Amino acid sequence: MNFKRPISVLVLVHTQDLQVLLLERAAHPGFWQSVTGSLEPDETPRQTAQRELAEETGLHVRTDALQDWALSNRFEILPLWRHRYAPGVTHNLEHVFSVCVPSATPVITAPAEHRAQQWLPWQAAADLCFSWTNRDAIRMLPLRLATTPSCSP
Repeated sequence: MNFKRPISVLVLVHTQDLQVLLLERAAHPGFWQSVTGSLEPDETPRQTAQRELAEETGLHVRTDALQDWALSNRFEILPLWRHRYAPGVTHNLEHVFSVCVPSATPVITAPAEHRAQQWLPWQAAADLCFSWTNRDAIRMLPLRLATTPSCSP
């Protein structure tokens, strides 16, 4: 069995006016999140962010459109998902990125991974996320965007 690496990315997809894209997990209705995914062998976090964004939303962006927050979160992997990791692995290291897209950008979700998607104001999106790291990142977004000179992928 190929186990997932306990190193991943979180990619906030948002608009200039702070609408945030959330995806609902297919296998776990009610679990809303941003784009996430584990690093493949020989892949950098930025490459993973670009790949996962394309796989989960159909959005293809230049690597320089991805804003690396230079922020990592270490969290306990929920028992629900531990079977995907090597025996004894209990924690994951997550690297945070964001990408700003034009308002009303259409997305195409991966049906095997997500059952629904929605754009929400950042406060509502943060409140809906099941993951504390995702919620905290969304809550930091207004300050991040205030210090980012442009919002174009």
